[in-house]
Amino acid sequence: MTTPEPDHHDGTSDATPGGYESNRRPGELGFAVIMLIASVGLLWNAYGISGFEALSAPGAIPMATTLVMSISALIVVVRTASLPRVTTETLAKDILPIVVILFVCFLIGYAVLLRPLGFLPTSALFLIIAIKLLSKRSWRFTLTVSLGSLLAIWLIFRIVFTVLMPAGIVPEAEFIQFFRDLSGGAN
Repeated sequence: MTTPEPDHHDGTSDATPGGYESNRRPGELGFAVIMLIASVGLLWNAYGISGFEALSAPGAIPMATTLVMSISALIVVVRTASLPRVTTETLAKDILPIVVILFVCFLIGYAVLLRPLGFLPTSALFLIIAIKLLSKRSWRFTLTVSLGSLLAIWLIFRIVFTVLMPAGIVPEAEFIQFFRDLSGGAN
């Protein structure tokens, strides 16, 4: 773990969101604006359910909820915009470093590849890449930890809890039946 720079927020938690009571961190205003836009979009969708016909209309509760969200988001935007920016932090270094962006891309890739490749190869690929990048250890360590973890996850969820996962290119059902036949549980 690296030692935090003295002029940067040290990452410890406190009661103030973002760690600064009277300053605005990089990206904070942009995030607040995105929340306002999303809230107004949800309000518009809630209005589309039944309009504002009556308090008992199907869209009344969703409209009331999203109206409160929109008003709250507007208040947050106004308050956040009035704060001075923190000058010792940058968005790329302190808030959204490249490793976070990279892992968001990995998760999107995981979601895209899950159906065509299946759970086992997609998860193996994700875990191998993630553990290699984050641990910066040998390939032996990376493969042992990632494939061992994947085996444990697969055994717990697929065999013990019988959670169905996308099979993809691995003939998973045939493996399970093979082991059932070996153990005499072919019934």
